[in-house]
Amino acid sequence: MLTPAFELSQDPDFLTVAIRVPYARASEFDVYFEGADFKFYAKPYFLRLTLPGRVVENGSEQGSYDADKETPGEHFEGLNMLTALLAPRRLRTARPLVEEIGASEEVVEDDDGEFDWEIEQTPYEELPESPLSPQCSYGFGNSRAGVVQRLQDELSDVIDVKDPDSTPAAVRRQKRLAAELAKFDPDHYLADFFEDEAVEQILKYNPWWNDPYSEMMACLGKSRQPESHAALVSFSEEEKYQLRKFVNKSFLLDKRARRQVCYGLIDILLAYCYETRVTEGERNVESSWNLRKLSATLCWFETWNDIHEILVSFGRRVLCYPLYRHFKLVTKAYRDVIKILQLGKSAVLKCLLDIHKIFQENDPAYILNDLYISDYCVWIQKAKSKKLSALAEALREVPLTKGQLGLELEELEAAALLVQEEEAAGNAACSPSDSGASGSSDSEDSASEQDERAEQQRAPGASLRGPFLESGAPLPAGGEAGLGSTVGQGALLAAPQEPAGRRPLIEELGDHLRTTLQISTSQGAAARSHRRTQDGDRQATPGTDSGRAPLLS
Repeated sequence: MLTPAFELSQDPDFLTVAIRVPYARASEFDVYFEGADFKFYAKPYFLRLTLPGRVVENGSEQGSYDADKETPGEHFEGLNMLTALLAPRRLRTARPLVEEIGASEEVVEDDDGEFDWEIEQTPYEELPESPLSPQCSYGFGNSRAGVVQRLQDELSDVIDVKDPDSTPAAVRRQKRLAAELAKFDPDHYLADFFEDEAVEQILKYNPWWNDPYSEMMACLGKSRQPESHAALVSFSEEEKYQLRKFVNKSFLLDKRARRQVCYGLIDILLAYCYETRVTEGERNVESSWNLRKLSATLCWFETWNDIHEILVSFGRRVLCYPLYRHFKLVTKAYRDVIKILQLGKSAVLKCLLDIHKIFQENDPAYILNDLYISDYCVWIQKAKSKKLSALAEALREVPLTKGQLGLELEELEAAALLVQEEEAAGNAACSPSDSGASGSSDSEDSASEQDERAEQQRAPGASLRGPFLESGAPLPAGGEAGLGSTVGQGALLAAPQEPAGRRPLIEELGDHLRTTLQISTSQGAAARSHRRTQDGDRQATPGTDSGRAPLLS
């Protein structure tokens, strides 16, 4: 049997099920519907749906097989969640299907209730070392184990964590933080900080979720609720085909697993929003790399304790790995995710389908679909909209600052600005202030000033006048104030990498400033003394023309 392509729509009184069955005989098909059940059969097609509401057969059916709603005016939720509609009817109860006979009654948390986003605190217990450590879990809801061990060759280019099957979550996090610190490049960060024209252009891009979000807010501004968030977000035919290909299944998740699923969703959406902005919606060969590299959930199989940890991890990775490394991109992606969550599960599902397509077309990143994204695409269709709204509000209440990222960004920026100010002050002090006071000797003063500049450029510390170098400028020959690398125009020189125990960056830059000012001051005094000597020589030989050599007798 084949499952035909189908879609559902509704008006206040009728439910319309559009089914495409090419090459089927129109005279040989059966349709059955009663309550929440809908069945269609036309050889070789068979379709069975469990509707989110009830319909009734009251004699008004026509050849188009429009079914009347049992309750006129009722609005059916989730008609665009095609995978969820393919589910067989089952009892909606929180009680497990397998129970221990004679067990005491326990209160089972209702999945429809309010979700508690507070940190779950458990006392620390030191586990004894065992030579046979159990396999560590990962994947959607931490439900997978032993997968990477079988696919080590394929996943080595996809994930950063090595041997996750035997690496506990705490060790993964320690290794991730160390890798981020080693990867952080102050030169690259400060180059984007001072030359942010490209970043500002990225921030002006209008992604696809902005228009439906503005429409939703306009409806709320007029004191009326939008009829459905699903109506604001539509799916293409390709996306509908993706939904029909997923296998519908249920997920048995406890409270901790449900929290990890929601936290992982935020982390993945943050990476997606960054990727969508920097590429302006045009996917390229780097899209798969950006998505998995910016999401610690996908790259390190990270698990989370609260939302703040997610934001800190995403902020650090944005400033360490991609092409554009600016804190404004972190905050913009943060606000974009809030908009998507407020739009509801249709918008979230559209993002996940896009991610699924990117990974599916990239070998071997498609394995991440099996571990995470496919299950997310099925799970989100059954998630409650109010949970996503609660998640958006919880995300909105969590602030993020540069100081919380642990990369000394504020100190780095302050040091760069200080060096920039000192450079401007040094240039102003060295500029001639009495160029017009010499009267007839203007040409000679100009020549001596040019000589002075040439001598300063040849001086040992002349290339250290400030934090910026012209493109292709040579490195200083030596000295304590010398810096260890040269970057392109507009990039700050980073302090040389020294072994553990080196001084903070702000102190090294301070020493560099003091040395530069001393060199400039001594060279300026020597130049002034040289000019006075030349003026005295000219006054001692008044008959000699300054522009000609004396004639020989």
